[in-house]
Amino acid sequence: MSANTPGHIRGLKKTHKATIAGVAALSAAALTLSLVQGGGSTETEPQALSGTQQVAWSYNANSPQAKALAESVTEQQSTVGLKAKQEAEAKAKAAAAAKVKAAAKAKADAKAKAAAQAKAQAKAKAAAKAKADAKKRAAAKTAASRSVARTPVFANNLDGWIREALFIMDKHNIPGTYNGLHKNIMRESSGNPRAINNWDINAINGVPSKGLLQVIYPTFKAYHIPGTKFDQYDPVANLVAAANYAADRYGSIDNVNSAY
Repeated sequence: MSANTPGHIRGLKKTHKATIAGVAALSAAALTLSLVQGGGSTETEPQALSGTQQVAWSYNANSPQAKALAESVTEQQSTVGLKAKQEAEAKAKAAAAAKVKAAAKAKADAKAKAAAQAKAQAKAKAAAKAKADAKKRAAAKTAASRSVARTPVFANNLDGWIREALFIMDKHNIPGTYNGLHKNIMRESSGNPRAINNWDINAINGVPSKGLLQVIYPTFKAYHIPGTKFDQYDPVANLVAAANYAADRYGSIDNVNSAY
């Protein structure tokens, strides 16, 4: 029987095929034989077939041999079906395991990719920050250099002290002129930055006037300008604080022509 013949069972062993063939042969023979029922029999007249005598067969479906043959065929068919089922289950299990493995690998790859991206972003951010910090330091350094370049050098004498005081006053919008400062200095201290008044009412009250413009401590403290020394005897700090006080009370140091 060819592979394309209807009724052919794929995957059967030789013993399966022989058994099924035997059953088929017995079934075919039964169509031409007289079945013996309850001990009785039916005889047929022998006829000559091509010079030979026809052989009579008898078949009993309930005989031990027939039952054993049928059971063998059923068992073999069950074995073939079980094996096919087991192979299908094993194939499905392998496919499921492969799917789980592929999903785990995809998840691990995605995690690794995300970690790499995060690392790259952190590196780029750190590089950008370092660049910005470097730029900021460079700008501050440049600004400091320009500030130093713009700040003139003043002589350490009365003329230099007045000019430096005017330079600071201009930055803080404190009015006053060279002449206004000079005339009040000469009246108050004759240009002596260490001058001190120990006889007037301020001295009696324990807060003597000090410095070029004879400023008492409470006034110096209230009108001191940040960036100058916090010292009543410092000539520049004394002049700027006194000019700031005079601007607040009189409009300008230029308007002071007597004790203030």
